[in-house]
Amino acid sequence: MSRQSEHILEQELVKQLINLGYEYVKINDSEELFANLKQQLENFNGHTYSDQEFNQILNHLSKGNVFEKAKTLRDRFALKREDEQTLYVRFFNSEDWTQNHFQVTHQVTAEGTYKTRYDVTLLVNGLPLVQIELKRRGLELKEAFNQINRYQRHSFWSDSALFQYVQIFVISNGVNTKYYANNRKQSFKQTFFWADEKNNNITKLEKFTDAFLNKNHLGKMIAKYMVMNETFKILMVLRPYQYYAVEAIIDQVKNSEKNGYIWHTTGSGKTLTSFKASQVIMNQPKIHKVVFVVDRKDLDYQTANEFNAFKKGSIDMTENTKGLVDQLKDVNNKLIVTTIQKLNFAIKRKRYHKQIEYLRDKKIVFIFDECHRSQFGDTHQRIINFFNDCQLFGFTGTPIFADNAIKNELGKRTTKDLFDECLHKYVITDAIRDKNVLKFALEYYSTIKRKPTVGGDINVEDIDRAEAMSDQVRLSNIADFIIAQHDRKTHSKAYTAIFAVNWVDELITYYDLFKEKKEAGDHDLRIATIFSYETNEDDSDATGELPDFNLAAEPKGKYQTSHTREKLDEYIADYNEMFGTNFSTCDTKSYENYYKDISKRIKEREKESFQDKDRIDILLVVNMFLTGFDAKKVNTLYVDKNLRYHGLIQAYSRTNRVINEQKSQGNILCFRNLKERTDEALTLFSNKDAKEEIFVPEYDEIVERFNSSFIELLQIVPTVKSVDNLVSEDDQLAFIKAFRDLMRIFNVLKTFADFEWDDLSMEEQQFEDYKSKYLDLHEMVKHDHQKEKVSILEDVDFELELIHRDEINVAYILKLIAKMKHAEGSDKDKQKKAILDIIAGDVELRSKRELIEKFIEEQLPNIDDVDAIQDEFDKYWQEQKVLALNKICEEENLDKKQFKNLVNTYVFTGKKPLNKEIRECLEERPSVLEAHRISQRIISKMDEFVNVFVDEMVA
Repeated sequence: MSRQSEHILEQELVKQLINLGYEYVKINDSEELFANLKQQLENFNGHTYSDQEFNQILNHLSKGNVFEKAKTLRDRFALKREDEQTLYVRFFNSEDWTQNHFQVTHQVTAEGTYKTRYDVTLLVNGLPLVQIELKRRGLELKEAFNQINRYQRHSFWSDSALFQYVQIFVISNGVNTKYYANNRKQSFKQTFFWADEKNNNITKLEKFTDAFLNKNHLGKMIAKYMVMNETFKILMVLRPYQYYAVEAIIDQVKNSEKNGYIWHTTGSGKTLTSFKASQVIMNQPKIHKVVFVVDRKDLDYQTANEFNAFKKGSIDMTENTKGLVDQLKDVNNKLIVTTIQKLNFAIKRKRYHKQIEYLRDKKIVFIFDECHRSQFGDTHQRIINFFNDCQLFGFTGTPIFADNAIKNELGKRTTKDLFDECLHKYVITDAIRDKNVLKFALEYYSTIKRKPTVGGDINVEDIDRAEAMSDQVRLSNIADFIIAQHDRKTHSKAYTAIFAVNWVDELITYYDLFKEKKEAGDHDLRIATIFSYETNEDDSDATGELPDFNLAAEPKGKYQTSHTREKLDEYIADYNEMFGTNFSTCDTKSYENYYKDISKRIKEREKESFQDKDRIDILLVVNMFLTGFDAKKVNTLYVDKNLRYHGLIQAYSRTNRVINEQKSQGNILCFRNLKERTDEALTLFSNKDAKEEIFVPEYDEIVERFNSSFIELLQIVPTVKSVDNLVSEDDQLAFIKAFRDLMRIFNVLKTFADFEWDDLSMEEQQFEDYKSKYLDLHEMVKHDHQKEKVSILEDVDFELELIHRDEINVAYILKLIAKMKHAEGSDKDKQKKAILDIIAGDVELRSKRELIEKFIEEQLPNIDDVDAIQDEFDKYWQEQKVLALNKICEEENLDKKQFKNLVNTYVFTGKKPLNKEIRECLEERPSVLEAHRISQRIISKMDEFVNVFVDEMVA
């Protein structure tokens, strides 16, 4: 059988596309291309254009580069017609991509620098949006890739640059077929196979055409799954697993109330996938808002740039929760990008509740980036409790399974526990197979051997005693080895390496050793470091997670060095001298900026404009930069740190981002015996059938545990009053621990739908009374700590997040009032007294007592429909608010409009007005002597007004 020629391959492709519904059109040159475009735009828009009008359109289409033309394609052109009327011209229907008209042509001739013929061109509404280049079977696919690059250089800019409207290139030799976005900066390594939902690649041209080039799918890809990267001004297109993940989430939102998570391996582009999912979902008609949530630890320079690249200005980098609250209130802002910390504050703090209360019953979709770090806490439950109609979707490269879950008193929690089923999987073996991430080159080095004994040498490769591992001779030997190997591993310093160590004091020793060796002339490496610390230098256990920017300590190990903050400032001074910067640990902001500068300096090695003087060769870390940091110019990880499971995969994956042919692998050099743990982790995260189900103990079993813990509590404090008789701190500590254990069990119990207090041997009131004593001790410790009293209780974690207090607010009171409406006689009086007692006993509601009592006395008897109480109360409250505001204005002779604006500003910002601003509201300006006194009196009245009518008005 003869080899299939390129011509036959082309003919069969065109025939197949016609069978898929494409209209065949013969276009030989630019004149025929323009004529066809005019006819197609007229058909698409339902108008005819004169030659002069079409020239205006061509002139508009010819402007800009590929990136700007991609925006033009999706926009409308205001055409000024010959009769002076304005007519809007559309070029592509992104809302309903099936309404676009698809054509196929081939062998279009272009006259640029050289005369060229393009193989197969797919036209949409007359514009060439897909270009297919073919090579005969047996030739390398890269030849087609290089040919397209030649076209981009030599001819795509000709003929009004219409071929710069190409969104997607397809290259094929019949056996292998790949696609990629129109972005000249990409290398051949950044071309993709299409695949099915199970990640099976579709390589043959015929099957690729059926799956990818059918009109519905291709139209959807152009309409929904192209990405305009604003930072680098380039086009991007989703890979198949990214497409399926977004589609799965969309299907879940449309057809289910369930949550879900996406397992896409580290380095596979989860940020792009999750952000694109956010963009697509926000256009669903029933969705009120989409909230994209990232951990603050991950919102560094790089991540902020990525988010802003997809949606300019989408990131508010401030710490101010009010900015998030404002975004949530903005009806025009459907897509919000925020941090888990700000979201937590917004739904946790009472002062924000009244502003976002209306969102409780709105359809809100939350998408969590790197959900395994951001969602294993109380925030998850707070979100579910606050938003009644929400769906939560998580993205993670390293899910928490049964094997790598952290065990607590009542078992383990997995990603499935929090987010339900996995909607799509793309594991590390998939990504390596597809060359979407690089393979790891793993090297293990034994750094310790026992001295010879009677029985001969005994290799103790797996010894892991702190004294031996922290020995300075060992660390010095490793430093010498790294110095000797670094140039080879990093292609003569073309890439940055990260050096992960176990403890801060080991990091300090390593840094000092490298510095001494540099001063001795042993190397010229540029070494930087960053770690966190705390003032009192208490030891901390390694968490394997990126610390927050609160200067909390990282693990320091058994042997304490000099104050770590002094050492860090010394190392930052070295950094400042090396790069001409001015950072320090003098404040959190400067420390954060130091972190961001390191991140930026490593990340920007990818840019053509990067200068060698700005390079960092080795970054020494304990935990920072080992998760959530992506830089294509990092290719080596030196490891003298105990890693396992997701922490290990996350750390290794800093090295395996694809960039070019030179970077063929991620280099991992281990100076600890991590082989077994590495095999264990790679096996777990390559297994698509990894065990996800972990059964929470049965309800009855947890009840038994609670009752047993209650007996243990009673042995320490038989009665609530006996807590007051605990004299020694040891006894107090025993009570704290016993009740904390009880609360942990209760925290699980109350999640069961069939939970009832009657099932427990402890009464609800008894639990609340003990809880009050528990909180009293917490307050005592805080008070004593301020007096600098040394106490064994200071280090106790009271776990206050386990305590949930029902909100006593106006909404709660109105429910009681509605209940009272049905009561009669003495029962009604009893309920009324109970309501007023509750108000009197609550600090926030006490100021409202008079008005609420007036509502009960004067308004309630006139309300027949109980369901109308809320509306009638709102009406009454607004009337009283207006009366109160008018009264202040009359008493103080204030301009009502100006003063109302001042009050609104105060409520909005939380900042009290200046005396000058108050004086400007006065109808008559007082003397200088009286001004201050009057202003303070008015501010006091304003405070009282806000306290009564605004604060804690949670409906």
